[in-house]
Amino acid sequence: MSTDAHNDPGQPLVAHLTELRDRLLRIVLAILVCAIALMPFSAEIYTFVAEPLRRYLPEGSSMIATEVASTFLTPFKLVLMSAFCLAIPVILHQAWAFISPGMYRHEKRIAAPMLVSSVLLFYLGLAFAYYVVFPLVFGFFSGITPEGVAYTPDIARFLDTALKLFFAFGIAFEIPIATILLISAGVIDRKTLGEKRPYIIVGCFIFGMLLTPPDVISQLLLAVPMWLLFEVGVFFGRFVEARPSQESDGA
Repeated sequence: MSTDAHNDPGQPLVAHLTELRDRLLRIVLAILVCAIALMPFSAEIYTFVAEPLRRYLPEGSSMIATEVASTFLTPFKLVLMSAFCLAIPVILHQAWAFISPGMYRHEKRIAAPMLVSSVLLFYLGLAFAYYVVFPLVFGFFSGITPEGVAYTPDIARFLDTALKLFFAFGIAFEIPIATILLISAGVIDRKTLGEKRPYIIVGCFIFGMLLTPPDVISQLLLAVPMWLLFEVGVFFGRFVEARPSQESDGA
């Protein structure tokens, strides 16, 4: 073929898809390595995660496994999710590296702080869910058990609830980063965000209702931090707000 490959309009798309494939493979490899490293400790990891619930079980009661393979599949599933969380620095780094060529110069300057903050906030969200939300939610469920009813939670159902809370709070704690990026990119300004604050607060409570178990405590514990984290993002957005002179900077 005599046509120069550099003049082929499809070539940039192929290069981007190739880079995306390579970065996704690195993410999968990082998760697999973490999963293999964590596999021997699957039982200990599950015991640690379940401790906030086991603490509130009635005396003489215990968790149960209602399916034949639950005692294997449930800790295995938790190991995979734990590996994903452990690989978050790699995942976010690969995501930042993929989108960085399209950033403006002033956006690239805040890339490293945003990457570090994203990782720390995600882990902070997980810690908040485990040390604050879990005791309140599971203590509430245990305390309202009707008389004559044995409170013996199934390990698989517990894990589903725990993972839902973990990821809900992990993602919710990224709100300041998302807000700062939107402001920095000029997609929206702080003044507009301030005007839409009532709608955003309502949206936080709606998301809190959708992302958490059907109880008021966990919904409030997600919605209120989401709103406060949004305010944090708006506050720090003033330091990165795009200026007209910056919009002409090259990537």
